[in-house]
Amino acid sequence: MRQCLILAQTAAQKHNEVPIACLIIKDEKIIAQAANDREQTQDPLGHAELRAIQIAAQKLKSWRLEGCTLYVTLEPCPMCAGAILQARIPNVVYGAKDPKAGADGSVADILKGQGFNHQPDIVAGVLAEECGALLSEFFKNKRASV
Repeated sequence: MRQCLILAQTAAQKHNEVPIACLIIKDEKIIAQAANDREQTQDPLGHAELRAIQIAAQKLKSWRLEGCTLYVTLEPCPMCAGAILQARIPNVVYGAKDPKAGADGSVADILKGQGFNHQPDIVAGVLAEECGALLSEFFKNKRASV
């Protein structure tokens, strides 16, 4: 998660992106990493999780990311939660809860939703204070510059 925080901070400082980053690990090695890039690409799909999932799938030459763990600094949104389920990622670790768009119980409960054919194991709150503080500081600075 510390590596995610560094990546998220870099995205905010260098590209004025919302500081969210994601790593995907398999066999104790990073196979994919990405940060939000919606501002750079003007793409609403530019979420860190989606970018990392795409990279991991290409690297593994499979859409099924079995045996992987996804780390992300913020609770996944519904779109990213859906992609996590579709990619069959078995383990999700995230930092801060997202009370405005989180899909692990904050707003929706997609990751643990009944009826899906896949449900990942979830570890929430890893370095939550640091992840949340990075986001809070980013938006505080944004509001101050307006």
